Amino acid sequence: MTEEPIKVYGFGTQAKDKDLIPVVFNRKKVGKGEVAFKVTHCGVCHSDLHQARNDWSNTQYPCVPGHEIVGTVTAIGQGVSKVKVGDVVGVGCIIDSCQECDYCEAGEENYCQGEKGATLTYNGPMKPDGTNTYGGYSTDIIAREEFILKVPAKIDPEYAGPIMCAGITVYSPMKHWDLKEGQTLGVAGIGGLGHMAIQIGKALGAKVTAFTRDEINKDEILKMGADKVVVSTDDDQMKAAAVSLDMLINTIPVPHDLAPYISLMKTDGKIIVVGNMVKFPEFSPASLVFSRITLAGSLIGGVRQTQEILNLCAEKDIRPSIKMIDIKDINTVFDTLANGDSDGHFRHVIDMDTLRNHDAVRSGDATKLDDPIRA
Repeated sequence: MTEEPIKVYGFGTQAKDKDLIPVVFNRKKVGKGEVAFKVTHCGVCHSDLHQARNDWSNTQYPCVPGHEIVGTVTAIGQGVSKVKVGDVVGVGCIIDSCQECDYCEAGEENYCQGEKGATLTYNGPMKPDGTNTYGGYSTDIIAREEFILKVPAKIDPEYAGPIMCAGITVYSPMKHWDLKEGQTLGVAGIGGLGHMAIQIGKALGAKVTAFTRDEINKDEILKMGADKVVVSTDDDQMKAAAVSLDMLINTIPVPHDLAPYISLMKTDGKIIVVGNMVKFPEFSPASLVFSRITLAGSLIGGVRQTQEILNLCAEKDIRPSIKMIDIKDINTVFDTLANGDSDGHFRHVIDMDTLRNHDAVRSGDATKLDDPIRA
């Protein structure tokens, strides 16, 4: 156990119209029940872009993004028994919760109903002092033992991060709404979330239809395990797919017309929205009513379920499609995401050694952030 603050380098931004730049700050000492680990890899989520640019009007600056975090344990606090120094571990989207409400006790910390809810891995704030939380675009991080995930030995560290965000985000609704073997699962939007939904749906025994805007990635989508690919901009293909789905996981992250997707659903079908955090254009609810269709939303899963999907991915050999990047290229990657271009890949993952070797870190020329941050 260490009682000294940890000097941490990261990449962050201080305003929505500013690039991410090298920053330096202190994380508070490792406390009772806490785990510190050296970050080796961090996935780049579309949410990172939204938060850095304040697209959801809730960003607290400075903002150091990153919630697909993997690394090696460097220190443990008093009472920690879940992991030991040297273990490969991860942290997803949340690092704390009240641990007392019905949802926390049920392993759904993501829906914490405590006084201030769950604490996000970045863009907190931390309770009770209200300081901001800084995420995984950093050299080191600290989290409570309850929120530490064990990375199975079969999963190489660079692949684990996206599973703890994209993977759990699509797995959780499949489990909650009871996707059954032999049912037909639709996946709308084949990006970071969608390409994981295809693989996980197949692992759960579903027949999977993927909906994409064009045919550029059709062969790659089929290789992922999709049984069928439908071009959503082709009216004839959409009409042919009418009333064919038991469940649809909608991962599209921008406003779009929902009506064409409602027509795809069987009676008692379920449309689960996990991508669009802004709005949908108006649509008639008649189709929902006459076919008893459920339109629902879903967040990430809790810690228990996130560990479950990590273990399932290890068992079923499910991996995200990734492209490793240098931290200095993060602003270019953000521009790529903003333009809707996957660059031939579906998830970018930062090699955090490129941060440790960055000129600003080596020279000590990173921008200082004032307040000491827990995580």
